[in-house]
Amino acid sequence: MVPGIEHELGRPPGGWRLRLFKVVVESDTPAGRLFDKIVIVAILLSVAVVIADSVQHWSLRFRIAFDTVEWFFTLLFTAEYIARLVCVERPWRYARSFFGVVDLLSVLPTWLALFVPELHALIDVRILRLLRIFRIFKLTNYVSEYQVMWEALVASRRKILVFLAAVLMVALVLGTLLYVVEGPQHGFSDIPTAVYWSITTITTVGFGDITPKTDLGRFIASVMMLIGWGTLAVPTGIVTAEMTVRRHALRPGPIARSCPSCGASGYGPEARFCQLCGAGLGAQEAVSRPSHDRPPS
Repeated sequence: MVPGIEHELGRPPGGWRLRLFKVVVESDTPAGRLFDKIVIVAILLSVAVVIADSVQHWSLRFRIAFDTVEWFFTLLFTAEYIARLVCVERPWRYARSFFGVVDLLSVLPTWLALFVPELHALIDVRILRLLRIFRIFKLTNYVSEYQVMWEALVASRRKILVFLAAVLMVALVLGTLLYVVEGPQHGFSDIPTAVYWSITTITTVGFGDITPKTDLGRFIASVMMLIGWGTLAVPTGIVTAEMTVRRHALRPGPIARSCPSCGASGYGPEARFCQLCGAGLGAQEAVSRPSHDRPPS
């Protein structure tokens, strides 16, 4: 849960449900913090078990141990999910919330694997439950930073889309050119394959499954590598510029002072005398001024 959701789910009036609520849902009590930390450790261990179980020789050697540990964690998380449903006043709201869905998905694969064994691999969704760490260590203070980043991404979306469209056109043109130069005999069997190669080259991924063989093809590939190296920083620069604008908008504007004699305004805190009448400015209350105001010259 995130901070504040306890009120949305409803606090029970008293009795054993209230005591359970303070442990399972609330995170401001010592018991609640301890419970959350235990759950996070259990999540990490359960995900580690699933990862280890995917290694074939470990799976064959420790089959019984892995199954036992997995069912232990599944029963533990199932009991936790039921406890959350029981102790809140609005269980349906919890079941439909983000964490309620994640909690349910973290136990469903093991139960469904009894009927469809392939679903067992989906148990890794439990790692999403680590988002609860935000409420344990009070990291919600950084939400404003995430909000600034998100607003910068949203404000930059058109510029980024235009940039991606330009890169896609370059990849299409150069990929088609490589298809003409290299041809199917060198692995460029069709234009989509050549465009795939150009995209991996521009993004500097370079899988190496297709490589140009001719001198002209290598020259074009070199040009594409330089283009890719130069364009990687463009989206970062766009988003960074938007973030800078928003950070400056959140800061208080520069202060302005007025001359008590002639009324001229726009003086900063370092000014001592009026540039128009020469009167001393003295200590005055600073007021915010728009950024376009400037001291008179």
